[in-house]
Amino acid sequence: MAKWGEGDPRWIVEERADATNVNNWHWTERDVTGWSSDKLKELLLGVRVEGSEGVCQLTEVSKLEGEASINNRKGKLIYFYEWVLKASWLGTSKTGIKYKGNLEVPNLSDENDMDDLDITVSLCKDEPNTPLLSLMKKDGVQRVREALGQYGSHLRSEFTQGMILPTANKVNEPQLVKRNQVKTSKTQISSKVSTSGSTPGSTPGPMGVRIPTCSFSLKETFLTSPDELYRTFTNQEFVQVFTHSAAVVEGHPGGRFQLLEGNVTGHFVELVPDEKIVMRWRFRTWPSEHYATICLDLKDRGDETELRMECQGVPSGEEDRTKEGWRRYYFEAIKLTFGYGARLY
Repeated sequence: MAKWGEGDPRWIVEERADATNVNNWHWTERDVTGWSSDKLKELLLGVRVEGSEGVCQLTEVSKLEGEASINNRKGKLIYFYEWVLKASWLGTSKTGIKYKGNLEVPNLSDENDMDDLDITVSLCKDEPNTPLLSLMKKDGVQRVREALGQYGSHLRSEFTQGMILPTANKVNEPQLVKRNQVKTSKTQISSKVSTSGSTPGSTPGPMGVRIPTCSFSLKETFLTSPDELYRTFTNQEFVQVFTHSAAVVEGHPGGRFQLLEGNVTGHFVELVPDEKIVMRWRFRTWPSEHYATICLDLKDRGDETELRMECQGVPSGEEDRTKEGWRRYYFEAIKLTFGYGARLY
């Protein structure tokens, strides 16, 4: 066991009662999707505005899709949420006439400021025009912004407790970091800042958060030509067929892809038709903005094509899951869908 003050600080065991996540070094994540769903409904159904035209209030949250999580890495809390929501509102004029309408928020995210939030208010089909619509578009929208802003505050205050553990002789204060403040490099969340070339008097920038990664290789053989196999990975229609779901695939260098219901995203780095595919690839549950680099080499072996896959930058602990995912959802799915795994005599 390392002594206090000696060795790599990642492996120093401090005098702690629980002896877990020493120095808050390791990445920990807490899924707060369920809590967030309940909290958003609670806040939104409390929205009510009144004016000379009458009274309007949200009566139902008809759609609430998304996810939320909060992560701790090296004493920094990185919070993430993305939601799409729809709600119904009911307006009652001073004369007692009732009007129904809808409200939509397509981009509630930790990356967007409340002032930048898109909030659409409308009347239901066949409802006559009413001054209550203007009341909702002005005062109602403002109250919705305030309610959604409270959600972010509740999220941070409710779940920071226990995410940052105390170290020896002190209690760490959590540093809250938005997802879009976490910069990216090729193999880690934020780029390292070199201080060796600093000029006298300069202030070195903060060191980035390094994620331990691993690499692996796979090899598969497909009973098809290299051009057909290349098209299977880079053509949107082919990808949608073997994944059995909607997908976005922009088959050119720099083009993005999203498949398997958004669980897999990334972009193409290099494309050599019928020979080579290089991509930046990530799975949704990986640390925010972290991508692996995947290279697929296609070799013509006569009546079959050999595919060699090199994968670098997979978060440690995700190697087996990533391998199994590629074998099952790419290789086996392609063979079963297009018949590239069976010989016909």
